[in-house]
Amino acid sequence: MSIPAATPAGNATDAQCPAAFRYWQVRDTPAVRRVERVFRTVTGSALFPTDEQARALCADMFTGDPVAERFVAEVMRGEAGREHGRSLLDTALRDGIGAVPDAPAAMRELFDEFETVPDWVRPELVERGAAVWRRWGTMLFGFAGAETLEMYTESAVATPLSLAGGYAGDSALRRFLETCRFWMDVSRPGALLSPGSPGRATALKVRIMHVSVRAGVQRHPEWEIERWGLPISQTYQLLTLIAGSTIPGLGLWALGYQTTPAEFRALLHFQKYMGYLLGVRLTWHPETVADTLRVMAMTMVARAYDSGAQGAELIESYPAAFAPRPEQRGPARLRAHYNYRINSAYSALYMLPTTRRRYRMPAAFPWVLIPIARIPLVTAVEFLRRVPPLGRVHERIMLWHRENWYREQMQGREAEFEATGALRR
Repeated sequence: MSIPAATPAGNATDAQCPAAFRYWQVRDTPAVRRVERVFRTVTGSALFPTDEQARALCADMFTGDPVAERFVAEVMRGEAGREHGRSLLDTALRDGIGAVPDAPAAMRELFDEFETVPDWVRPELVERGAAVWRRWGTMLFGFAGAETLEMYTESAVATPLSLAGGYAGDSALRRFLETCRFWMDVSRPGALLSPGSPGRATALKVRIMHVSVRAGVQRHPEWEIERWGLPISQTYQLLTLIAGSTIPGLGLWALGYQTTPAEFRALLHFQKYMGYLLGVRLTWHPETVADTLRVMAMTMVARAYDSGAQGAELIESYPAAFAPRPEQRGPARLRAHYNYRINSAYSALYMLPTTRRRYRMPAAFPWVLIPIARIPLVTAVEFLRRVPPLGRVHERIMLWHRENWYREQMQGREAEFEATGALRR
């Protein structure tokens, strides 16, 4: 792997950074410097991470997951073949690594790390953060799907997804539903800290899938490591974790969902441990809501808007994936029509208007009025669920609802979390 030389970072220090992530150059422009000064004057805090933190985030754009990469290379792609490797993996996930007496060294290393709970983990915070996801129900799916579209403008994000093909064209809905299955599995009560749970199994399968996609994309002639860093790098995985904690926590407030400061802290802890299971090993990991917002500010000013036709395909495929299919009739067609329209509305709510205008997106009006009209009801439920017995009933309803929604969408299929590294072009 070729790593580019250090890039000048204004008057601060030198920083290794992908060429398309132009944070240091943009940070030194007069307009951004003025915004920084005004922000500090008004809030008393920094708009961006410290230079040391920013250098760490840039460097981690060239960092992958060595432990899982060795496992994939030696076991999943070893002489015995992928099916044998998958069988060993399923046995170890179900019964523990001790159930695989002749497990290869790379597999033992992976499971030793995976099964060791770090000293910093606080189980009560992990569970409280997972409970917030459960409380959001399918609203998490709609918000997360819509907010992700904003970053498909970046080739560093869009190219791996476009090459793998899962989130583009006709397969977009299936892959999105697999992601929903992941969110559901990891947020079940006790899921992340219970050995052998479906949530832990799903997390490791997703980690291995990331490794397979990363390897395939990195070898592809379209990928430019000096320009974008590693595919699915440590830093971009961090952005995904932030997109599941701080960003929806703040964004859903506008629709009546009230996330308290304590719940925000729990969300960050839940996401950090989930990231650990996914192989996220950052040089610097933001620990507070303010730090995560600084990371997002850094990312937003560094955007290149360079994904072109690949980004357009991904962005336009998302709402279209929910459109009624020709074979659907009756209630199934009505449900599909509603899902199509409501997800089009969420896309309008959570994409920047300047971004949305670049693409062919379905009309959001009058459907955007539905989540707005629900605000009084959502707000009332948010107050009532603070009464413990009502809160427990509410959680059971939301668990049932998201599972029912998922099953209706999947129509009998199951999530596979499988990636061979084969690309569509």
